[in-house]
Amino acid sequence: MPLDKTHSLNPNKWVELYADYLFNYTIKRVDNHEIAKDIIQETFYSALKSVPNFKGLASERTWLISILKRKIIDYYRKVNSIKGKSEIRINFHQSGEQEGNWIEERVPAKWASSSDYNLEQQELSLTLTNCIEKLPEKYAMVFKMKTIQEMDTEDICKDLDISPSNLWVIIHRARTQLRGCMEENWFKK
Repeated sequence: MPLDKTHSLNPNKWVELYADYLFNYTIKRVDNHEIAKDIIQETFYSALKSVPNFKGLASERTWLISILKRKIIDYYRKVNSIKGKSEIRINFHQSGEQEGNWIEERVPAKWASSSDYNLEQQELSLTLTNCIEKLPEKYAMVFKMKTIQEMDTEDICKDLDISPSNLWVIIHRARTQLRGCMEENWFKK
């Protein structure tokens, strides 16, 4: 099932719409206000340079967050090289199934060829889309609302008339089924 909605960019509104969210996201990971501000500034600058590459497959906020995550990783790589390769842990998930840290040296390296990377991303996207289509309708709907559209739990519960605990059970079951589908159709290639 292809994504129905394509997104557009409005760089003139980025600071107004996303600066606070990006700052809160960053400060939890670097714990320094000045460094967090610098990383966000670098994120906006990189995003401006990458506007021609934006395909509209993700929301503007999701796209900016993906750039921000790379900037945070770059920051820790730089700090790590300065400290003489000491082990630095990067916490990207505060809670949920993916809670935990990455050891900086084990963060995946950049792909050697951008064309290979782009092809890999297209294939991954197609496989994930096919796996989402295989989910029961309610699971797929809740998963897309929470994960892809990044709706708040409260809004999803209100729209679907379900409790927060029911929502998290559905999300857990959807992720479990998606994991199985991806393992079968992507990782065993």
